[in-house]
Order: sequence, then structure tokens, then C-alpha cells
Amino acid sequence: MVTLIDVRDAALSVDEVVASVSHASCGGIATFLGAVRDESDGRVVTLLEYSAYDAMAKAEMRRIAEEIAAEIPGVRLAAVHRVGALRVGDLAIVCAAAAPHRGEAFRAVRLLIDRIKERVPVWKREHGPDGAAWVGWVDARCTPGHDHEHHKHHEHGHGAHDGRDGRDR
Repeated sequence: MVTLIDVRDAALSVDEVVASVSHASCGGIATFLGAVRDESDGRVVTLLEYSAYDAMAKAEMRRIAEEIAAEIPGVRLAAVHRVGALRVGDLAIVCAAAAPHRGEAFRAVRLLIDRIKERVPVWKREHGPDGAAWVGWVDARCTPGHDHEHHKHHEHGHGAHDGRDGRDR
């Protein structure tokens, strides 16, 4: 059973998500809390911006939860994802699964977060001292093999130009 699915631009409530899956028949409740951390791939992170295609994100989150509910009988599932500007320590996602036993609850919440991260149209932009960069973004204008590592002095279309071959350096 899917009890709560949402995408919000306000702080998330763990209590609300847990309460939505709680039931007298459930002896195990497992949660996953995704928080903004201060580092990513060795770079300092001061802020994350999450963007989503809200209607599609909610529909896909619901589809995922319904799949898991069909795979694990008796499980109750909920997930709420936050969008907008989040500071270090803020919760970006809260997932919960309740089941008669802890094993099913653990398995269900793990499947829920893994599938949400894999399939839901939510995009993340990291901010830090070196500027901002979209996570997992590949510029369709770039040629194959183009290096998308974050460089202090390279941004698409705005880097230093040496005049030899028309490419930014």
C-alpha cells in the first residue's frame, strides 16, 4: 500500500512520513533520510538546488512504490522529496516502509530510495566556492570524450579562448 508520495518546496517532516506508514499490523518501520552533505567528489558543497518536473516525479514515485508493494506483500510505503535551495544538513528526501517484520521493511525502503534515485526526474545543482555545477549533467553540444570534470577556470561557453581552434581552453 502506498500511503504518501509528494514533492515539496518546504522542509520535510520525518514524523509525517513515518506516521503515514504506521499501522497496528506492522512490527517493523524502516526509514531513509537523505541529507545535504558538505562535500561531493572532493569538492566543498555549501548549497544544493533540486529541480523536478513535479507531476512526472510524483507519478514515477507512485509507480515505484506500487511496484514494491506488489513485490513485498503487506508493506506500506511513503516518500517525500524536497525541491528548491537546500543548505548543508537539510533533508532532501524522506522514505519510509512499514511491514509485519523488519526484513521486509528494510528491503522495501532500500528498493524505494534506490529506484527513486535511478528513475525519478529530479535534478541537482551543487554550489561551492568554485561556483555551481549540475550533477550528472552532460552538455549535448559537447563532442564525445569531452571532459566534464569541474575545473575552476572552465565553464561551457565562458572559458578562456586561445584563438587557435575555436574551442574554449
